[in-house]
Amino acid sequence: MAISDSLNGVGATTTTTTAMSDSDLDFSLRRRPSAATVRDAVSDSNTKANDTELDNPANGQAAAVGGLVDSANSMTRNGEVVRKRENRDGLDIRFTYGPSVPAHRRIKESPLSSDAIFKQSHAGLFNLCIVVLVAVNSRLIIENLMKYGWLIRTGFWFSSKSLTDWPLFMCCLVLPIFPLAAFVVEKLVQQKYLPEPVVVVLHVIITTASVLYPVFVILRCDSAFLFGVTLMIFACIVWLKLVSYAHTNYDMRSLAKSVDKGDSSSGSQNVGCSYDVSFKSLVYFMVAPTLCYQPSYPRTACVRKSWVVRQFVKLIIFTGVMGFIIEQYINPIVRNSQHPLKGDLLYAIERVLKLSVPNLYVWLCMFYCFFHLWLNILAELLCFGDREFYRDWWNAKTVEEYWRMWNMPVHKWMVRHIYFPCLRHGIPKEGAVIIAFLVSAIFHELCIAVPCHIFKWWAFIGIMFQVPLVLITSFLQTRFINSMVGNMIFWFTFCIFGQPMCVLLYYHDLMNRGGPTK
Repeated sequence: MAISDSLNGVGATTTTTTAMSDSDLDFSLRRRPSAATVRDAVSDSNTKANDTELDNPANGQAAAVGGLVDSANSMTRNGEVVRKRENRDGLDIRFTYGPSVPAHRRIKESPLSSDAIFKQSHAGLFNLCIVVLVAVNSRLIIENLMKYGWLIRTGFWFSSKSLTDWPLFMCCLVLPIFPLAAFVVEKLVQQKYLPEPVVVVLHVIITTASVLYPVFVILRCDSAFLFGVTLMIFACIVWLKLVSYAHTNYDMRSLAKSVDKGDSSSGSQNVGCSYDVSFKSLVYFMVAPTLCYQPSYPRTACVRKSWVVRQFVKLIIFTGVMGFIIEQYINPIVRNSQHPLKGDLLYAIERVLKLSVPNLYVWLCMFYCFFHLWLNILAELLCFGDREFYRDWWNAKTVEEYWRMWNMPVHKWMVRHIYFPCLRHGIPKEGAVIIAFLVSAIFHELCIAVPCHIFKWWAFIGIMFQVPLVLITSFLQTRFINSMVGNMIFWFTFCIFGQPMCVLLYYHDLMNRGGPTK
């Protein structure tokens, strides 16, 4: 049993908290102080009450009770010394909360009222949601296993067909040639062997080849979908890094020339970033968890080996969870469904909604594995200091906020090399946003359509559809301040409807083509 309240009787801010177990309460009720002890306690409490300036009569009573309790702590029973306890550890309940002590002292709101709901922690309710979520999904997993059995095939992670994908593996080994070529170009221009227009042309050729060569290899080989997606993601990362490398070096050369000419205003914008082509800095940049090049990065002091091991264990566990959900839930749903655009509308909606829950789980696990676990592991091994790989995108009130917070490496790259350069060239803000989404849509389409060997432009349309959603949710946010309507629109359009629809569209187009299933 726990009794807790704030007694303003001693001074103005004294708080008395009594926590008693049943055994303590039983012992205190059977214990009776002697008359002399009570008289001494009352005398002491009266003395303390006279020395203290009280705000109301109840304070005097509380002080007297406190003195009585302090004296009762030293009583003995049957010749044994009773251990002295603090008032908060439990004493005689008859002397701690008298009937005359006011129970209501100030105006208070209910914890769940609109005025007080955001002023306190709801960790217990969050824990309840987690417990309910685990219980419900555990029942669904058991029911699924009892009804359909174990559906995970042995060839999910590795199959004999994987041995035939050696051209993709060789292509991955060839990708470092393009950063090396970019370094040679920068070294030549540093030695003033190449003019600036030739440098720009060479960098355009190198960056374009870094993404077109993997596309050519994947389209020529009937490779597994999983390996094709992995290669395309690597190729896109290399392309983004090379663009940043070339653009940053070009900007540093321009700043260095401005400083040499005596234009201190332009050089003051980038203090400490001198133009120096270093092979070591390029190698570190190509493996670092960032897409924005700079000669040096904030670094941590050491590598926490035990922390890295724990993150690796989590990565393995959540990767297995993703594989289980894909094989046990998503694959059977898409195989037993019709093309969403060639059948009954209600049936298509039912399929999309049924697929939305496991697809959402896989997407959240993917985010946690890549953005939190893998990027932090890589940053820890490389002592990379800036680990803001994402922000609280789940609280985004508009679609624009989501795209600014969900993938910070790509967002910083877009701002640095697309958005602000467009503004500096006189393109309006809306046009710069559309160009940024256009670049993102093209690479989303490449990462999905090329491994599938089909170009239906579903991913491209899905990303470009975000532009009107940005306008709609931004309008709602300005019209209804602090509204979470935009957040709900994002969750519905992106996770509940958009992603499952794209999965069904690409799956049925892939099956109609007769291409790879993995």
